[in-house]
Amino acid sequence: MIIHHSDKGIQKVTMAGLIITLGIVYGDVGTSPLYTFQEIINGLRLINRNTILGAISCVIWTLTLQTTVKYVIITLRADNKGEGGIFALFALIRRRKAWAYVFAIIGGSTLLADGIITPAITVTSAVEGLQLINSQIPVLTIVIIILTLLFTSQQFGTRFLGKSFGPIMFMWFFMLGSLGLVQILKYPDILHAFNPSYGFHLLHDYPGGFLILGAVFLATTGAEALYSDIGHCGIKNIRVSWVFVKITLILNYLGQGAWILLNHNDARGQNPFFAIMPPWFLVTGILLATVASVIASQALISGSFTLISEAISLNFWPKLKISYPTEVKGQLYIPKINWFLWISCVFVVLYFEKSANMGAAYGLSITITMLMTTVLLTIYLYHRFSVIVVVLIATVFLFIETTFLIANLNKFQHGGWVTIALAGLFCLIMYTWYNGRKLKNTYMLFVRITDYLDILKSLGDDQSVPKCATNLVYLTKANRKAEIESKIIYSIINKQPKRADVYWFLHVDIMDEPDTFEYEVTQFIPGKVIKVDFRLGFKVEPRINQYFRQVLDDMVEKGEVDIFSRYDSLRKHHVNGDFQFVLIDRIATYDLNLTPRQKFIMNSYNIFKKLGVAEEKSLNLDTSNVLIEKVPLSTDQRSKSKLARIG
Repeated sequence: MIIHHSDKGIQKVTMAGLIITLGIVYGDVGTSPLYTFQEIINGLRLINRNTILGAISCVIWTLTLQTTVKYVIITLRADNKGEGGIFALFALIRRRKAWAYVFAIIGGSTLLADGIITPAITVTSAVEGLQLINSQIPVLTIVIIILTLLFTSQQFGTRFLGKSFGPIMFMWFFMLGSLGLVQILKYPDILHAFNPSYGFHLLHDYPGGFLILGAVFLATTGAEALYSDIGHCGIKNIRVSWVFVKITLILNYLGQGAWILLNHNDARGQNPFFAIMPPWFLVTGILLATVASVIASQALISGSFTLISEAISLNFWPKLKISYPTEVKGQLYIPKINWFLWISCVFVVLYFEKSANMGAAYGLSITITMLMTTVLLTIYLYHRFSVIVVVLIATVFLFIETTFLIANLNKFQHGGWVTIALAGLFCLIMYTWYNGRKLKNTYMLFVRITDYLDILKSLGDDQSVPKCATNLVYLTKANRKAEIESKIIYSIINKQPKRADVYWFLHVDIMDEPDTFEYEVTQFIPGKVIKVDFRLGFKVEPRINQYFRQVLDDMVEKGEVDIFSRYDSLRKHHVNGDFQFVLIDRIATYDLNLTPRQKFIMNSYNIFKKLGVAEEKSLNLDTSNVLIEKVPLSTDQRSKSKLARIG
């Protein structure tokens, strides 16, 4: 008995789809002109034609190689049933290369850390434009107010605002291209920046030119979002809309470079992004920049929620309370993560104070994310293309990203340690949680249900044993259809015999595909001993209580099970029978012979477990009907020393 559901998302290229894509995908990379060239100027010791052309050339070819070729052309092919992102990529290969989880958690951790500094730098950069109108405007106060309102609004969802994101971002990109084009017409010589030789000479001949790559890299920091948002927009819409986005970005960077060369004596200390705006347009431009920065921040926040949700499904993160504020597919809200992000963003704003200081620290963590994506992508492509092609792709992009990483390492001492420290914390949680669960599972013993059917039938008919429940429901981790944990049998038969009319065993299997939504029923004794296997995609919310009700309705309709009460006084009134859920909580005891590493993992696992929610809440079970039984991690430990009897 199987029910299957799949949502392929938006796959056709339509004008509406392209507009939606602009609002969802390009917030981060689209707002990079706010601060990228300002950071480049701060890193250049000498401003002249060759250095500016070289810097723009590096930006153009970074966007081309890193964003267009790697992500838009190659990586988007590695979709998982229409879903993308580093965890979706790992899910594609984890059956073959389970050890690749290390690259997934490192990449996921650094991506989360990047999601903290991005809202801070984009909003601050936009609001700083107000100082061109009035230098006394309290930028930090305004930034903190905007961020606070943004994070507070998450609990209500963004359905209404989301409808306007696309048109606003279209106006934003149109503005970027128009402002840049005006400056290009004033200084057409800037078009020589398309020649990659200028970029090569800047890196090779200019003193300290190599370190400029740390600032150049800021132009492509949002590239990972192109891959993560496949499920929301579709591959074709992303590829088509990127053509428009890339043209406007390059025009704006060229325009900023043209303005610098026309005003090189006044360039330092100014943000060329706002400098290229005519005075009459300044207020409108600043307002639009602020709105665009809020949209970019919203995209990063939503992306962080999705990333954590996927991490929970893949057993990388403790279970947390997840809310769904609207009916929009994929829109979710995680309170603990939301307020942690808010605190972190406010800290970043107060610590760095200026966007220029944030730029000095920005980009280091996301470089590591891109490296990890390249490693996982290489593993994925290895089984689908010739070795020569895969080696060529891996060599090119590992070289490019390693070069960027080396250039960005200089940022560590200038504040890059903040994002690395946050990424390290996230990585520790993911590593501990994944290996802690894996360690606990090594002590799990499975038995065949068929070996205990006679006992379960006899126990269910034994009137001398007090009835525990009409329907006794256990959640099992046994992947094989005919197996359950020995702990469950121990709980039913040995610990305290539990008589029931129907024994249910529910198993939830998180699939590698994102949207799988199906179940299978196995009746070992019809109407008496039943196992239900739920197969859910890693992006499906595990509302087991609701799904189990659907299973019961389906089985009752087909006459496969009787769910009415077995008490005569209630049954004659067609009252449904009672259900008792039992969860087995396996705890580590001191008699386990664990290595120092294993002890560290288990101790950390128990600490991080307190940060999450209880399993019954994470599965959306009715907690009034749930019984938690604590059992030792292993009941089979025996002392190697034999006691000597003396009397």
